[in-house]
Order: sequence, then C-alpha cells, then structure tokens
Amino acid sequence: MGPVLSSSPINIYLIWYGNWPNSHKQIIKQFLLSISSTTKTPAPSVSDWWHTLTLYTDQTGANVSKTVLIAGEHSDVKYTHGNSLTRLSMQQVISTAVKSAPFPVDHKNGIFLVLTSKDVTVQDFCRAVCGFHYFTFPSMVGYTMPYAWIGNSAKQCPEVCAYPFAIPGYMAGGGPGALLPPNGDVGIDGMISVIAHELAELASNPLVNAWYAGEDPTAPTEIGDLCEGLYGSGGGGGYIGQVAKDKGGRTFNMNGIRGRRFLLQWIWSPILQACTGPNAMD
Repeated sequence: MGPVLSSSPINIYLIWYGNWPNSHKQIIKQFLLSISSTTKTPAPSVSDWWHTLTLYTDQTGANVSKTVLIAGEHSDVKYTHGNSLTRLSMQQVISTAVKSAPFPVDHKNGIFLVLTSKDVTVQDFCRAVCGFHYFTFPSMVGYTMPYAWIGNSAKQCPEVCAYPFAIPGYMAGGGPGALLPPNGDVGIDGMISVIAHELAELASNPLVNAWYAGEDPTAPTEIGDLCEGLYGSGGGGGYIGQVAKDKGGRTFNMNGIRGRRFLLQWIWSPILQACTGPNAMD
C-alpha cells in the first residue's frame, strides 16, 4: 500500500564516509551509471537487470523509475562521527552531509546512499547485515527521505559480505573455491552486489510499507532477500548458478558502461513470481 520510487529520475546523493581511493569510487559510480545508461552495452547488462525493478508499481499503477542519476556527492574524510557507527548515528552522518554539501531537499526524487570504508564498523555489520535501507527522521535530518547504507567488508568479513569472492572456512573443502572478482577487488566487487540488492529493495519498498513478504514490516523479507545467493540459471542449494568468466578467469554476469563487468544478485520478479536476471533465458 506504500509508494515505490516512481518519480523520474531517481536522484542518488552519495555519501562517502571514511577513506575512499578515487579508483574505488570510480568503479562504484560506473556501476550506478550503468543502471540507466543510454549507451549501447552488451547483453546481459545492468540496465536489463534494472528492468525487472521497473515492473513494480504502487497502488496507483506508477512503476519504479527507469532512470537513476548521481545527483550529488559528499566525502566525510574526517570520520566526523567516528569509525564505529550505529543505525541511529547513520542518520547523523546524513545530517552532516546535508549541511556540508549542501544537498537539496529532494523529497520527490531523492535517496541517500551512504558507503562506509573498510576501516569503519557499523552496528550489526557482518553479524547480521551487509547493508540496510530505511528512511531519515525529521528530528535527525530535518525531513523524511529514503536511504541505504552499505559497508566495505574487505577487512572485516569478506567471507560473509563479499561472497562468492571469499568463502567461509567451513566451505573450503566442500566445493569450488572463491571466485575471482570482475574488477579485481574483493571488497568493492562484493560491495557492488550488496548495493544492487539494497537499491532494488529501496526502489520497491522505500518507506517500508510497499513490497515485502511476511506480516511484520519491521522485519520484512524483500525482493532481494528472496533471491539471496542466486546469480544465474540453475542456482540454488549453495550453487550460485551459471555465470560467465572473462579471459583472466574473473567472474561476472552483467555488463556495464566503459567495459565494466559486475556480478549482481538476481531479484524477485512480480511477473514471473520467481528470481530472475537478464541472463535467465540464456
């Protein structure tokens, strides 16, 4: 019964918290720009993957927007709120960025995307979550706007949050080993898959009252959760599915702009009533 992110474009306001090398920023931004790229990208593409998101509607019949833009950026290199954050202090991080950037009040189209560097710990990170989404509180930020947070797990828990580029020790002898990341960085490539997961859920359930399964909206199962660990056809039971490899043996399932490649988790299709991706029919 709630809204989806139907206003076009979806304006992403990026908040880089901590120490972020420009090379890492570029990979993540090129992924975000691949979502609604107008340049011809080989199939299967990131924009094909986002097409599944555009099938979700609100109660008025308005679809999730096809267009995603990076509308602004802020870097908090001073770790203004320390290197150990809670879910509540995440809103303080956003508030600081809003005042420092300054970001416009973009109620209709805007979302915040908070990305923490590998030396920042976050409440429940690794133990229970690799990222989460919610909305800002007027008492903290001044207004309500959807946001998502994703952490870089390279140092803290790659075997949890950068799977399948790193695998838990108990799996080491029970099947194929860790896969080579498409952009050569376990933390960043793992992070991009989590960013995709959270953006999909944020777009279809921005105020936690739209698309989710289960009776409790405070602990929902969303369209990314339903497809956890699935990246290609035939996946399930610990097998990620059929994915491609480049000449260097790096694993990917989708193409982006400027020759970038990514490994993104599949998402639940409201039409097929199943997990799917752009290479599902290959």
